[in-house]
This record gives sequence, C-alpha cells and structure tokens, in this order.
Amino acid sequence: MKKKSSFLQSMVAVLWAFLGVRKKSGLQEDVASLSFVHIIIAGVIGAMIFMGVLLLIVKAVVSL
Repeated sequence: MKKKSSFLQSMVAVLWAFLGVRKKSGLQEDVASLSFVHIIIAGVIGAMIFMGVLLLIVKAVVSL
C-alpha cells in the first residue's frame, strides 16, 4: 500500500523541479506517493508565483 503525500510535499517537489535539482531516487519516491491533482495545482501556483516575482523585478528595474 503506497502512502499518499500532503499538498505541501507536492509543492516542495514542484519547486525543486522548477530549480532543476532533484535526485533520481527523490523523483521515484515522488512518482510513487504524490497525487496527480496536487502536482497540477502546485505547478499552477508555482508558475503564478514565478511570473509575479518576474513582474516585480521588471517593474523595479524599469523604474530605475
């Protein structure tokens, strides 16, 4: 019986994936335990946060 992970664990896995630093063993554990729906939601939230940070950086640079 496989253990299901929490949404927070899904969010952490997605953030590590955004950075591109993940061990193969960690990836295999994630595939076995994470929920597909959690991954999709965490990915969308992560992308929105990433775009928001980029917009803030661009606005700060342009206003100089």
